[in-house]
Amino acid sequence: MPVTTLDPKTALIVIDLQKGIVALPAAHPTNDVVKHATELADAFRRHGLPVVLVNVDGGAPGRAEQTRSMRDFPAGWTDLVPELNLRPTDYTLTKRTWGAFTNTGLEKRLRDLGVTQVVIAGVSTSSGVESTARHAHENGFHVTLAVDAMTDMNADAHQNSITRIFPRLGETGTTQEIIELLNRR
Repeated sequence: MPVTTLDPKTALIVIDLQKGIVALPAAHPTNDVVKHATELADAFRRHGLPVVLVNVDGGAPGRAEQTRSMRDFPAGWTDLVPELNLRPTDYTLTKRTWGAFTNTGLEKRLRDLGVTQVVIAGVSTSSGVESTARHAHENGFHVTLAVDAMTDMNADAHQNSITRIFPRLGETGTTQEIIELLNRR
């Protein structure tokens, strides 16, 4: 279902748009993803709505058949990209698993702010974004996914999340559609 509405207290969550990750090969140009996420962040700030900027500096400790080493990052790898224009009103958090809700206090922070809906953008679609969307949905938040403000390292995984998973977790829309809804409020 295309995005239909935004609750009065909606937060933007931007996943892993950090120097080390946006430098990796991706299914879609990360410059476009960063541009759209920045447009969303600017729009949310203009409307006085919460912006959450998330980076990752570790991985879950369990065994997996496919895993990437998440240790000993080079200097600057976890730094948020400067295009996001971090503001003092933004909430930043560092996660050590795929999802932004696991062991970070994010749910409490959003509840304390009265947030009932989240818009999610970032990298990578099938892991950080999807895991955060799943947890948001399971925690009772309305979920909107900004499909042109995300990408994955694997085009098939990205497409699977967009077409099969996200419609079961919430609504999807483009950056422009989401901003138009913000401006109608």
